[in-house]
Amino acid sequence: MSDRFVLLLASVGLFPIALSYGAMPSVSVPMLLGFPVDTTELTHIFRAIMGLYLAMLMFWIAGAFKSAFTNAALWSLFLFMAGLAAGRLLSFLVDGLPDFLLVFYFLAEILFAALALLRLRQQGAV
Repeated sequence: MSDRFVLLLASVGLFPIALSYGAMPSVSVPMLLGFPVDTTELTHIFRAIMGLYLAMLMFWIAGAFKSAFTNAALWSLFLFMAGLAAGRLLSFLVDGLPDFLLVFYFLAEILFAALALLRLRQQGAV
């Protein structure tokens, strides 16, 4: 599995998730997560999350096509996904298990963190 493949796969996978958080949070969040987004503050937070996700995936795409950015993109992919997974794991332990969608996100985050770390190890960057 190549660096390019891992970075592009993560980008493609994260794109609809980013949009589901921020494009129309008052519609998508209640449908996907089961709670209303009915204030400007909540909408603002979800759109900021979308912006963060889109910025990260743009960097991963840059790393897929520009070798000067590849290792940094893989490191950021690892840290981003491992950080999300660590936060979810903490929530599992403290709050209990959420709906299946969020457990699926956790598993996907673990997978992408592992793939990024594997690619970095294969290059001797770890």
